[in-house]
Amino acid sequence: MPIALLPDRAVIVIAGEEAASFLQGVVTCNIETLEPGEARLGGLLTPQGKILFDFLIWRSGEGFRLDCPADQAPALAKRLTLYRLRAKVTIAVDPTLGLAAAWDGAETGGGKAVPGTERLRDGRLPALGERLVFAEGAFSADATEADYHAHRIALGIPEGGRDFAYGDAFPHEALMDQLAGVDFRKGCYVGQEVVSRMQHRGTARTRIVPVVSRDGEAVSSGAEVTAGPRGLGTVGSVAGARGLAMLRLDRLADAVAAGEPVRTGATILGVEKPSFAIFAFPEVTPAG
Repeated sequence: MPIALLPDRAVIVIAGEEAASFLQGVVTCNIETLEPGEARLGGLLTPQGKILFDFLIWRSGEGFRLDCPADQAPALAKRLTLYRLRAKVTIAVDPTLGLAAAWDGAETGGGKAVPGTERLRDGRLPALGERLVFAEGAFSADATEADYHAHRIALGIPEGGRDFAYGDAFPHEALMDQLAGVDFRKGCYVGQEVVSRMQHRGTARTRIVPVVSRDGEAVSSGAEVTAGPRGLGTVGSVAGARGLAMLRLDRLADAVAAGEPVRTGATILGVEKPSFAIFAFPEVTPAG
């Protein structure tokens, strides 16, 4: 029942009487339907519909908090401030708060967490477990950050900066449409027209999917994925023989039809459809 600290994550606090309406008009997820104790995936996009930032967002008191990559937090807070205009909203990174992940039924008792720890279910996928928010320095863990990422990779959950480059990927490519990170029925937000068009036309040909080395050797982050003469994409985050790769599924389908193995260099890869995914996927041999 592991709990891992996430020192590479930071918390942004958004408060003020117009915080909900402000966020509803700029981020991809639906703020109005956020349930108590739910940390929901969301994103802030370019006007062209590409992901500038991804995060988890939840209600906290009268306002909201965002869980985002620590190295992106100042830039995200600054970008949100630019969109604020005259809205009665305050936006600030809170350096006093830390984050952890708990999964497989982990408990936060036993001296691991102090009173006042926020415990949130990860709205992307139940198997991911929970996010824990605590006063920095008042928490201990029994697993590592690498353990958490191995858990995330095994479930097929992408993360910005590791599995896709900011400013270069559409929400569909990063599976945000599969993980409740985009609401297609809410009103307008930055980049909404492009994302809506991709949804209704079904034009997302590229997706991040799990891959696994068939010989058990470690997969390399950044390695090119090929099949015959076709370039399919690139490996993102890895954990031993498993990884996540952003692949062109139409080219993967062509490779399957031609009987061509998927490779990184000399290593043959199995390619999996994430268990939660509902998009069309080529009939490939299971990776296991």
